[in-house]
Amino acid sequence: MLRFLVRRFIGAAITLLIISAITFMLFYAVPRDPARIACGKVCTPETLEVIRHNMGISDPLPVQYWHWLEAIFVGRDYSGFGHCDAPCLGYSFVNREPVLATVWDRFPTTASLAIGSSVVFLIFGIGTGMLAAVKQGKALDKIASSGSLIASSMQIYFVGPVALYFLVYQTHLLDQPSYTPFSENPGAWFNGLLVPWLVLALIWTANYTRMTRSQLVESLTEDYVRTARAKGLSRRNVFFRFAWRGAMGPIVTIFGLDMGVLLGGAMITEKTFSLQGLGMLSVKSVFSNDLPMLLGVMVITAAFVVFSNIIVDACYALIDPRIRLA
Repeated sequence: MLRFLVRRFIGAAITLLIISAITFMLFYAVPRDPARIACGKVCTPETLEVIRHNMGISDPLPVQYWHWLEAIFVGRDYSGFGHCDAPCLGYSFVNREPVLATVWDRFPTTASLAIGSSVVFLIFGIGTGMLAAVKQGKALDKIASSGSLIASSMQIYFVGPVALYFLVYQTHLLDQPSYTPFSENPGAWFNGLLVPWLVLALIWTANYTRMTRSQLVESLTEDYVRTARAKGLSRRNVFFRFAWRGAMGPIVTIFGLDMGVLLGGAMITEKTFSLQGLGMLSVKSVFSNDLPMLLGVMVITAAFVVFSNIIVDACYALIDPRIRLA
């Protein structure tokens, strides 16, 4: 396991290096004047010259990338703006603060949204899929399959306003969506994110219901499951010990990818409920032409996806005894 993790972390570092290099080249090579874009919409000639100096526009592009990469480990000074401590992913000349500081300020909102909604859609999605697989061909299976098909075709920007109208504005059953740090008030944190959790989980629950059902139906027909039944093991023991564990591998794989994407920012959900997370930060950075911020968010999002896959691979051996990691 240790050798596996070491190899995967080395591979992850190389992958992130390639992703950051490609993204940097796209952001800073394609525009005719990246300094003008990074300066934002309100930019004086004096500020523009300072930003050009800080970005090293006169240097070759590989040198610019090397300076950006070097700042991650040793930090970097930005004339007229201040010092960016290591790890430094750049400096937002629009917000006038280091990129990483802004990202960490927004990350708790996105993490709360991602973790809370994932708990909901995993419980309901996998649970409903298991029931549908056990009751294959019966009324419960047909209802679950039809309901998941309808729910998966819905969009958050439609379900969100509808949920707000009926659950918040009309019936006042739930609170207006907002974010309160968990350490300050756990109750306000839970109540403020409950509606976004439910809306986001509705779409994802449908996908996990269909996926769990299909995997379990296939797993229940495997030879090793039939052998376990023939040996006289109870139906529950056969289901959870053999069929369920064999079916969870693909589901865990997809969940690792989904979790990495959610931690990178659920843009539509955050925009719908006005939550100031990484998704909203990305949207605002696009409209304000904040290239350093966009680059930093993309690299961090890629890191979440890459490291989520490492965790998923490490979990395989715990879920499926047929898999061993050297």
